[in-house]
Amino acid sequence: MKRLYPLIFACLLGCNEATKKITKPAVVQNAPARTSLIVLGNVQDAGSPHIACKKECCRELFQNPDDSRKVVSLGVVDPENNRKYLFDATPDMPEQLKILKDFLPKNKNEVVDGIFLTHAHIGHYTGLMYLGTEAMGASNINVFSMPVMDSYLRNNGPWSQLVGNQNISLQALNNEQQISLTSNLSIIPFLVPHRDEYSETVGFKIIGPNKKVLFIPDIDKWYKWETNIIDEIKKVDYAFLDAGFFSEKEIDNRDISEIPHPSVLESMELFADLPSEEKNKVWFIHMNHTNPMLNPESEQSKLVLSKGYNIARFKKLFEL
Repeated sequence: MKRLYPLIFACLLGCNEATKKITKPAVVQNAPARTSLIVLGNVQDAGSPHIACKKECCRELFQNPDDSRKVVSLGVVDPENNRKYLFDATPDMPEQLKILKDFLPKNKNEVVDGIFLTHAHIGHYTGLMYLGTEAMGASNINVFSMPVMDSYLRNNGPWSQLVGNQNISLQALNNEQQISLTSNLSIIPFLVPHRDEYSETVGFKIIGPNKKVLFIPDIDKWYKWETNIIDEIKKVDYAFLDAGFFSEKEIDNRDISEIPHPSVLESMELFADLPSEEKNKVWFIHMNHTNPMLNPESEQSKLVLSKGYNIARFKKLFEL
């Protein structure tokens, strides 16, 4: 038995060392010195691989997950004012918050100074669950939402428990009314048409000291919006736009009318006459698990880039 003690001790040391390696936080090289936006996810609500998916696009990912496949979210940091904000609370929120913290290391808070919600579909608000009693037990985290979304959270469990226990503090947003977050950062929410079963749906204009961002992760069709998307692209420096499906051919098991996102092919056709500097503002985001653009090496990704557009990739940073 005595001979086993050194072996056991060595094994314990080995486990400890392995744990240290696993839990050591990643260091962000050259964390931004100015107000910046970080892409924290680019995948549609249910992620990739997708639950119950048997297609080739998921098969390998179930065996070998891709850590860059996170549900759509943007983070914004303002180093001058030591503030950070999250746009949409996804099922991947715990890791996304940790990543955002690394981009603003002097802010030691594990959570953000505010969370902005676009609507009540699973990939955009259910991350709030991690702030509750079963998880973090957070205290009065500012959650910014539109009137119907506000009412939904207050009056339906389990979200009402977060309000009642003061895990979150709901802050009112109103259509097209600008709010100032810091001396460097303002936000304007605006309504867009979408499947509004439980709440309205909004996009956001994110206004930094020098640049403006358009963020529309979900919309039914561009022609259903009373606002001209081409005019809106011209008013900003970056436009993060819904790219759920590359083409309608991806949908072979559901009625496409039930999920009427603009396909990337449709959007590119609509934007075809834009000058190159305007096309270059477009960053496609919110890609379904079937969308081949999730693979940077796919022919579809290469086609989009060759047309002058961009594809939002995980951890891509944009100075504002």
